[in-house]
Amino acid sequence: MNTRVSHHPILPVILERWSTRAFDRTAPVDRKELAALFEAARWAPSAFNMQPWRFVFALRGDAGWDAMRDLLIPFNQGWAGAAGALICICSEVDVATKTPGERQPSYSHSFDAGAAWALLALQASSIGLSTHAMTGFDVERATSVLQLPSNMRPEAIIAVGREGARADLPDGLRERDVPSDRHPLETFVYQHSFGTAAQLGAASTE
Repeated sequence: MNTRVSHHPILPVILERWSTRAFDRTAPVDRKELAALFEAARWAPSAFNMQPWRFVFALRGDAGWDAMRDLLIPFNQGWAGAAGALICICSEVDVATKTPGERQPSYSHSFDAGAAWALLALQASSIGLSTHAMTGFDVERATSVLQLPSNMRPEAIIAVGREGARADLPDGLRERDVPSDRHPLETFVYQHSFGTAAQLGAASTE
């Protein structure tokens, strides 16, 4: 059960989204649902509107499923294999300059891809899907198996599906599969300089 409580008023979907490891193996994810997730990601903000995010996906039962799943470390394979889809989110590490044919490193490619992932995850939660992003995968093999261009960085692999029963999780994961809490604002928000307490007013969810 999700017992999260915000300290200030926020959109309900933000609290509802959490990273379960329990997926329903009997419930597929269809292409229309995936399209909605990618559409949400498409509208993420990015530096200079460069939109550096790229996605490679496989549906459970597709020809590419085993190859995508096998990129995960064994621990993640143990539960993510029950998801309906796996998505590798990548970012383009360089950008075109004004000089034709010339490119330069992008400072914000990972930051921008993270914004796209956040919108994808919120969209998923809003339509009854669960997501769990993992950085526990073989990056070098992902580049090869997914045939990524040399300027593409695989950032994470995202499991997508409908939430399943915690009882179906491997031993050691059942108790851990609950919505996690977050640090209070005063531990990471500062005013004027790092370490200076921010004046934001009393906590309130009204």
